[in-house]
Amino acid sequence: MRRIFFYCIFLLISSIRVEAQEKNLNDYINTGINNSPLLKDYTNQKLSNLIDSMRLLAGYKPQVNAISSNTYAPSYKNWGYDGAITNGVNFAQQVVATQRLVSKENMANQQEAIRLLNESISVSGKITEQDLKRSIAAQYITAYGNWQQFQFNQDVLKLMKKEEAILKQLTEKSVYRQTDYLSFLVTIQQQELTITQYRVQYKNELAALNYLCGIKDTSYTTIAAPALQVDVLPDAESSIFYQQFNIDSLKIKNSASQIEFNYKPKVNLYADGGYLSSFAEQAYKNFGVSAGVTIAVPIYDGKQKKMQYNKLSIAEQTRQTYRDYFKTQYQQQIAQLFQQLNSLQEIINQANSQLKYVETLIEANRKLLETGEVHMPDYILAIGNYLNAKNIITQNTINKYQIINQINYWNRK
Repeated sequence: MRRIFFYCIFLLISSIRVEAQEKNLNDYINTGINNSPLLKDYTNQKLSNLIDSMRLLAGYKPQVNAISSNTYAPSYKNWGYDGAITNGVNFAQQVVATQRLVSKENMANQQEAIRLLNESISVSGKITEQDLKRSIAAQYITAYGNWQQFQFNQDVLKLMKKEEAILKQLTEKSVYRQTDYLSFLVTIQQQELTITQYRVQYKNELAALNYLCGIKDTSYTTIAAPALQVDVLPDAESSIFYQQFNIDSLKIKNSASQIEFNYKPKVNLYADGGYLSSFAEQAYKNFGVSAGVTIAVPIYDGKQKKMQYNKLSIAEQTRQTYRDYFKTQYQQQIAQLFQQLNSLQEIINQANSQLKYVETLIEANRKLLETGEVHMPDYILAIGNYLNAKNIITQNTINKYQIINQINYWNRK
């Protein structure tokens, strides 16, 4: 019985540890990608296009239909439809087979159109995935910033409360004035309020992160530091964002080829067999077969072919304009992001240098506090400077992560 009891306690502790296990950025990104309905939609679109490809092939195979056509046109005293046209009664029960003839080049061109459509969807899916990764990472970084602020301020509060206990004893011994103790106590209360604000903000940002990833969870979870480093970026023409321009160019060429195929002669074969009768004479002998061919040769359509080529020419000009604009903006944006990254690192370095002096000052004041020689307003000011310096470092570190996230957005090939 005792063994069972300790085993249950072990399972309970293990489950608590699992729930308290902190999550990292990759956990959220992978979950967000798996839950994204838009990415699943792209996958389904590609599957649907494969079905269209099979339907296209099936459409050029022989098509066989059973057709029943029955007509009765009564006449009375020379009133009614002309019997020479209607035969009075028409009774047709036939099996009709048709076959469209198409060249291998035409078929291949239509299949290529579907393949290019799937390529375009694949590119859109990869870009959407990059957008989702960037959005999740940005929200994760924001939540992590609040978590860092909460932890840091909580650590400072613990130290302040230890010093408050010392200050209280010294105040009771009249080493410090009551006003000095109250001033320090107000500073502690302000620190407690700051911690509460950061805790609430962290919960809100974490909830927004879960919502973005499609996670149904309202529990309080800790998150690890985002493991972000600047990736090596491809040149503009090698990136996934440029591939869409290449695919669009191939689509335009494919459409031009299809226009040519559409204006070539079209040949259809047909054959039928069955029963076709007007019951006018020896109806039992009206079983038979027939076969034929239809040929359509385009002669004149009001210059629509030229109009279609003009539309493709306009589409190509538009494509080239967007392509050139992207190449220019790509280089400029990457350069700006790296410039911002360097500026943020300089600010962080300066703040770290200042923090060393502030920490030295606080440590000196802490020792003077124990001996009753510290000037309380100066000590409170030093604590404020310490908090400001740490806040600057945290905020700029978070901004640095955000810039790295923006840079890495462009690393997809």
